[in-house]
Amino acid sequence: MGATHRCICGATLRYKQDLDRERGTVSSTWKCTDCGTPVPGVIAERISHQHPS
Repeated sequence: MGATHRCICGATLRYKQDLDRERGTVSSTWKCTDCGTPVPGVIAERISHQHPS
């Protein structure tokens, strides 16, 4: 089973499509597509490599 992240809004983030990427000057910030809450980078990196089968 791959990485998942439970957002404070209740959404379960599993795939790259569940994240919004905001490109910053130093690094990218990943956010929940439902509510815009930032997702911790380590978790977001893992999720961003997962795709629905």
